[in-house]
Amino acid sequence: MSTRKKVHAFVRVRPTDDFAHEMIRYGDDNKTIDIHLKKDARRGVVNNQQTDWSFKLDGVLHDASQDLVYETVAKDVVSQALDGYNGTIMCYGQTGAGKTYTMTGTTENYKHRGILPRALQQVFRMIEERPTHAITVRVSYLEIYNESLFDLLSTLPYVGPSATPVAVVENPHGVFIKGLSVHLASQEEDTFSLLFEGETNRIIGSHTMNKNSSRSHCIFTIYVEARSRTLSDEKYITSKINLVDLAGSERLGKSGSEGRVLKEATYINKSLSFLEQAIIALGDQKRDHIPFRQCKLTHALKDSLGGNCNMVLVTNIYGEAAQLDETLSSLRFASRMKLVTTEPAINEKYDAEVLGACGQLSPGGGGCPGHTGLASLSASTRGVIRASPFLFQDRPATGSPDTPVGAASRGKGEVRGFRAPSAWGISRQVPD
Repeated sequence: MSTRKKVHAFVRVRPTDDFAHEMIRYGDDNKTIDIHLKKDARRGVVNNQQTDWSFKLDGVLHDASQDLVYETVAKDVVSQALDGYNGTIMCYGQTGAGKTYTMTGTTENYKHRGILPRALQQVFRMIEERPTHAITVRVSYLEIYNESLFDLLSTLPYVGPSATPVAVVENPHGVFIKGLSVHLASQEEDTFSLLFEGETNRIIGSHTMNKNSSRSHCIFTIYVEARSRTLSDEKYITSKINLVDLAGSERLGKSGSEGRVLKEATYINKSLSFLEQAIIALGDQKRDHIPFRQCKLTHALKDSLGGNCNMVLVTNIYGEAAQLDETLSSLRFASRMKLVTTEPAINEKYDAEVLGACGQLSPGGGGCPGHTGLASLSASTRGVIRASPFLFQDRPATGSPDTPVGAASRGKGEVRGFRAPSAWGISRQVPD
């Protein structure tokens, strides 16, 4: 049974020494953010010369640690996924505002890891706390670059070339990505190895606002299947968690982009515009048609936007006066997202149902969407994971979220993008 609920929308403000205290103020409830734009400081007319705005969201994260952000934004979504509820956590904002830092974090300090690696850690800790259930975890990593879909894990040696191009497909069971590889992860270290592989392959480019700017939208998905060890194994629950790192929005005239970067920015802005159109339509109860098919991003996220899913948005903004126009645009997006409702429900499955659904697939369909939500692993690759580049030695003790894990740096490899991160575990920090 499903229950309608609103999307949760938070705003995270990037720390800066030039914070515009006279223009940006927070409410005492820690949920309201007020913007005052001085007329004499404006470079153009904004919204018929309106100078004051007030936005009420689910929380304002100012000078917040990565740990606080995760506890506030993601912990409940991940926890409910182990009970059979789908979840989506999305980071949105202008270029350089801190989306990728929020979602992935950095590798220089263990405490700076982001939502994604923390979610993986939480999933496996919760599995250890549920010995009465056999729980299987799989992951996939999708990139949308210039309206083309790429499998960020296709470079693994055991995957091999795909017989079909990666594409968004719909069937009676919902939306899935045909041709996208899904990888079994039997332990936490496997997921970090896969995450590292995907991060190495991401498209990263230099930008005036950020020297390591993400030039694509990326969706890391965790699939969970849980079966009771004591009850009948015919019935089980499934869920998936979409962790979405959107490319940064930007004003082309202000950024000074040209050549390849300009082309990328045009595609990014176009897809984000279509995403906002879909959000506006979803928030309007009188609208019957939602334009999901306008771009690959909205089509791939159809099930997450207004569907069977616990949805959380983190809007990243700058707190500087020079960025107020972009900040206003981002806050408007967040307030529109709060109008969207979803209908999360426990995903209960039966083996007979899955087998019947698979039998309806056309040959070469890439697996059973009714089972995993995306193309499944073939029998020859199921369970094969390349050795983790992190070389984890000690698992963090339960109840100690910031106890780091030992790791060794990864050797050089083939990269399609411009950035090769080191390890989320980094060198082991031994307490005094």
